[in-house]
Amino acid sequence: MALNIQTFKTRALTALIFVTVMLSGLFINGYLFVGLFITVMFGCLYEFSKIHTLISGPKDFKFYLVSLFYIVVPIVLLIGFGCNFKYYDLFKNNIYNSYVPCLIIFSIWINDTMAYLVGSFIGKTPFSKISPKKTWEGTIGGVILCVLLIFIGTEFILHDNKNIQSNIIISAICGIFGTLGDLLESKLKRTAKIKDSGSFMPGHGGFLDRFDSLLIATPAVFIYYIIFTLIKG
Repeated sequence: MALNIQTFKTRALTALIFVTVMLSGLFINGYLFVGLFITVMFGCLYEFSKIHTLISGPKDFKFYLVSLFYIVVPIVLLIGFGCNFKYYDLFKNNIYNSYVPCLIIFSIWINDTMAYLVGSFIGKTPFSKISPKKTWEGTIGGVILCVLLIFIGTEFILHDNKNIQSNIIISAICGIFGTLGDLLESKLKRTAKIKDSGSFMPGHGGFLDRFDSLLIATPAVFIYYIIFTLIKG
């Protein structure tokens, strides 16, 4: 029992520190935001390098190409969302808007939490052999509740009627593609025969364990952003 309590305390403290760091990076200013996600990028690259070595041996051209599109591009896109893709202005004038980065990250957090809760209570149908604990009930419930909560937050907390439709779509995209990102990383770990991608967060795993959903959801949101921009004008 003592071990379980200690494990819980470790996980809770680690989670509290993680959330504090994330919120600080998202809300204080653009420099912290960039610094936070550059750190995330290098952490993910380091862990992916170790996983690649376990699966395929020494790094080759394929590793660098996959790393570019799997890790570097999504992080660069997320930073771009924070400055409307005016990177020069972000660094020169610290022009930073946390709206879209927060929308993406909060949608992923909500989806993960709701999928876990729904799956725990009513989950019966396995979703994928890659991740046996995931269920169709939890996955679908997570997306639905994510969209619902983002709608409530946009409508009744932010009072942002202008962006409510796009926020609903983005939250759905994050729920769906975030889940695919989680499955992709689970597949990589199973192939490499490891439980966690790293250990920077005691009790919670590594960088890839924490940001796997973000790496797939962000490019998907960017594609929607491009399509929406073209349709709008």
